[in-house]
Amino acid sequence: MGNRPGKKGRKQGQPAIDQTEVLRLFRRTGTPMTLKDVLAGLEAPKMHKGQVQHLLEQLTGEGRLIRLQGAWGLSGNMRLVTGKLEVQRSGVGYLICDDKRRKDVFINPRDFGEAWHGDRVAAALTRQRGDKCEGRIVRILERPAAVLPCRVERPLRGGLLLCKPTDPRHTHALLLEPEKGADAPKPGDVLTLKAGDKIDHQLYAAEVVENLGSESDIAVQERLVKLNHGVPGPFPAACLEQAATLPPAPGEADFEGRRDMRSMGFVTIDGEKARDFDDAILVERDGPGYRLYVAIADVAHYVPQDSPLDREAQERGNSYYFPQSVEPMFPEALSNGLCSLNPAVPRLAMVVETDFRADGHHGESRFYPAVIESHARLTYTQVNRALVDKDEAVRAEIAPVLPMLETAEMLARAINRLRAERGSLDFDLPEPEILFNLQGEAVGIRPRERQFGNQIIEEFMIAANEAVARFLTEHGAPVPYRVHPEPDPDKLQTLFTILQRADITLVLPKQATPKGLQELLRQAHGTEMEFLASRLMLRSMMQARYNIANMGHYGLASECYCHFTSPIRRYADLMVHRGLKAVLEGRQPPLNARRMQVACEHISQRERVAMEAEREILKRATVLFLRDKVGGVFEGVVSSLSDFGFWVELTELMAEGLVRLSTLTDDYYALFPERQELLGQHTGRRFRLGQHVRVELTDVELGRLEVNLKLAEGENGERGGRPGLPRRQAAKVVKAARSARPAKAAKAGGKRQENSGRSRRPKR
Repeated sequence: MGNRPGKKGRKQGQPAIDQTEVLRLFRRTGTPMTLKDVLAGLEAPKMHKGQVQHLLEQLTGEGRLIRLQGAWGLSGNMRLVTGKLEVQRSGVGYLICDDKRRKDVFINPRDFGEAWHGDRVAAALTRQRGDKCEGRIVRILERPAAVLPCRVERPLRGGLLLCKPTDPRHTHALLLEPEKGADAPKPGDVLTLKAGDKIDHQLYAAEVVENLGSESDIAVQERLVKLNHGVPGPFPAACLEQAATLPPAPGEADFEGRRDMRSMGFVTIDGEKARDFDDAILVERDGPGYRLYVAIADVAHYVPQDSPLDREAQERGNSYYFPQSVEPMFPEALSNGLCSLNPAVPRLAMVVETDFRADGHHGESRFYPAVIESHARLTYTQVNRALVDKDEAVRAEIAPVLPMLETAEMLARAINRLRAERGSLDFDLPEPEILFNLQGEAVGIRPRERQFGNQIIEEFMIAANEAVARFLTEHGAPVPYRVHPEPDPDKLQTLFTILQRADITLVLPKQATPKGLQELLRQAHGTEMEFLASRLMLRSMMQARYNIANMGHYGLASECYCHFTSPIRRYADLMVHRGLKAVLEGRQPPLNARRMQVACEHISQRERVAMEAEREILKRATVLFLRDKVGGVFEGVVSSLSDFGFWVELTELMAEGLVRLSTLTDDYYALFPERQELLGQHTGRRFRLGQHVRVELTDVELGRLEVNLKLAEGENGERGGRPGLPRRQAAKVVKAARSARPAKAAKAGGKRQENSGRSRRPKR
């Protein structure tokens, strides 16, 4: 708009008008100004009107000025904050502030304006109570989601199609005028649409970018989840060009300065479907004790700091895993080839060699670069059948490495006992695994079996991670520690109160130490309290993250911990490898503390994206699987409660659905969060966390990711275990619950719905 600002029209020698001068004027006047005021304040003639307006719009787009009714004002002087709008599935929103010192700002849906989920916006603070704020969006600064995956809902008159975004956090609709022909989109198809002009409130014109296919195809569901969450796809050309320059295998020049360990009996142990092998292990007897070798792929040898491959890996943060596909952190030439510890080929590695006593206590650790060769590619199932089941056929099949595995088993059990003694928490919750037929259709969901082979690798990887963290800390090098803060004290106190009321025989810990919580889980194991204790304890846990400050890892009861063992799929591990190499070579690490902290914050955020995408594709696959099972009756367990219903985990299907209170017509129910139960006002009928119920699947909704249930015929819930409340008291409770402020209720419901997926074992 207008010409570029220049000297024309201003006094001889006076500098050109720029953003700095405009901002200086706003700060000097201290009040909002119109375009006329700005021109006068700058002493600019009318011919500069277009140039000045262009500068004002630039500053508005950057969030430094805010557009008012016919004027502009400094955002910093208007109680405005900028950040990203995150909409919950319930419809309420939160502004995630650019200024990380600020807490999230609650945004009521009526205060969104024209903003969408994911937009970068400016919001005016409208209410503040203590450190809790509410706001109203006044400006959209950036819209990264202009292209969205959308489902074709239905045809309209005139050949138009009504489409809605597949992400239910986007509440607007799009109107499409499709091209005619055999390939014309139809209801149920998923398209990527580019939003155009606004037609009406929450309605936009759109044009097709790509037709992804039918929503019933799991591959289409994976594509749309990746798009919804910003999961990276194909690698940039510069990355592929750099990868193409790497050799297909390491040569003799790469072996220089490395310990040659190719003759030693390293093996890899992974899942059946694994294609990238980060780690190999070897255990030897050392007198009465053991010597553990953990060899980790030396990715840093091939990926220099700040190279195209490194910059892309840091941006991705980690690999992203889906039921039928992977978006890796590195191109396949590295992740499945040159850097993968495939069997019977030489590979470069960084080795952690640690001495252990017979009781599992670690001794000295040594670190060095090496060249190794994996002598067997084993699976968790193989190891379990050979070591635990004593399957003679499998033992014969892996006979050359069986003695080493038996030694590894003894060491792993010793380390595990010691880790349990210090209080390391293991919730051991089942994780769902989706089964597909040859056509790619989901045909079953079952608990992913956690076998002893998993535990061997887990114990050895934790030991290696701790050894590297201790070494780098002792040498004063910056470390991207894997930290896990202490649990939320209020949630823990709620857990203790509920357990004490439900079972007076449980001995509650005096202090919320990992060891105390572990003992509580042990007491509850095998009792009616097990589900209640494990779920509520898991919900009290904070999220693990990366940080250069060593805060310890609460869940592992570890004082010093980092991630070192998966540099193919986690950028944090690659940073640790580079730091370890620098210390061993007597030079400065490539990243200082400030740059490393910035990287830690970014990769922690990318890890959350990966977790959210993983949960969403699991929900979508579950809904697709349940579509033809509507009307079926299933056994389940009450897994969570709200003031509008309760969630039930279907035992045999590893799925979760909602029983709404509106389907219970025998009484009025009130939620008692301090007891984690819903109680009928007159009947005394109750529904509590961990209670077994029979339910009927009434319907599923893929667009809203909903699985709806009702109690099966003849299912009466629990009665008589606790008397109903006195009528007057119960009526007051129900009335109070129903008359809660809508914003508050929506906020609470939104939080629960956002986290309504199955509780998962926390990532270490």
